[in-house]
Amino acid sequence: MLQLSIIVPTYYEAENLACLIPRIGQILKDSNIAAEIIIVDDDSPDETIEVCNTLSESYPVRLITRKNERGLSTAVLAGLDAATAETLLVMKADLSHPPEKIPELYFTLKNQSADFVTGSRYVRGGSTDKSWGLLRKLNSKIATWLARPFTKVKDPLSCFFAIDRQTYLKARELLHPAGDHIGLELLVKCRCRNVIEVPINIADRTKGTSKRSFKEQFHYVKHLKQLFEFQYRNYAYFIQFAVIGLSGVFVNLAMLSILMSWLIRPIAVALAIWISMSTNFLLNRNITFSYARHAPILKQYLSYCGSCLTGAFFNWLSTETLCRSFVFFDQRTLLAAFIGILTGMVFNFILCRYLVFSKQQST
Repeated sequence: MLQLSIIVPTYYEAENLACLIPRIGQILKDSNIAAEIIIVDDDSPDETIEVCNTLSESYPVRLITRKNERGLSTAVLAGLDAATAETLLVMKADLSHPPEKIPELYFTLKNQSADFVTGSRYVRGGSTDKSWGLLRKLNSKIATWLARPFTKVKDPLSCFFAIDRQTYLKARELLHPAGDHIGLELLVKCRCRNVIEVPINIADRTKGTSKRSFKEQFHYVKHLKQLFEFQYRNYAYFIQFAVIGLSGVFVNLAMLSILMSWLIRPIAVALAIWISMSTNFLLNRNITFSYARHAPILKQYLSYCGSCLTGAFFNWLSTETLCRSFVFFDQRTLLAAFIGILTGMVFNFILCRYLVFSKQQST
């Protein structure tokens, strides 16, 4: 029976596979680990198929070629779904991950009752390649820091990790990664608590081309947003809603300053309010409640306007009630107004979350 399934996502990595697979094969043999090596390739226009066919004659290599989908994370999920062993290990094909660490990751997961074992650059004994420049190191550190709200793991963005099949399957339906950081996705959504980091040295690729790009950084921000909403639920939605609401204040003031030179004040004020409300609607539809952006826009917009009026009413009601009922607030109208704004925002958020942008309407 197989003990380990090793998943290697690839795109244009034929040269590296020719070096990597023999190294993995020798390490598995020396460690007496029965394993399969699953190559998940995104239909690379190189010799990946020929290389894998040749390697499969000597090593336990299985190739999955994806024709209609691209991306490291979804390739990893395809490999994890196809794996047959109880222990699953993921690594890159670019030789940045030392295959000599495979036995340590495997035995650590099996023998120390860990939920997740990852190769780490940022624990004692770990390091990055000497060729890394200051900008690349800084970029890596910032990306790692941005993941801190979700996990205390020091290197949560590593794509060299091992996880138990049952741990993976418990969260399989929840996994919808954006970008390349599938390890972080699994850490969060599989709710891994006992995580062990094994020190590794990250080497720079010597063959092939890097897939890093600005687009990938954008996907990472999108991924963080998804994880934020998954882990913090309504708190996450409310914070985004509040930030967009604050941006509406600046839109309102900017538009008012422009319109006042063209129109009489009452009309300018009304138009500025309408424009800021409309921009807030579009931002909330596409960012805060992006899951509902495919629902009919006109119906949503009219409902949103209604929710804003309701929020405004509770804003006014709270402010007036405080000022009329308490001498303290009667002498501090601005404080009462601030509380009224918060009250109106909460009512507006509740209506938007569960009525205007309800998940039932998005399905």
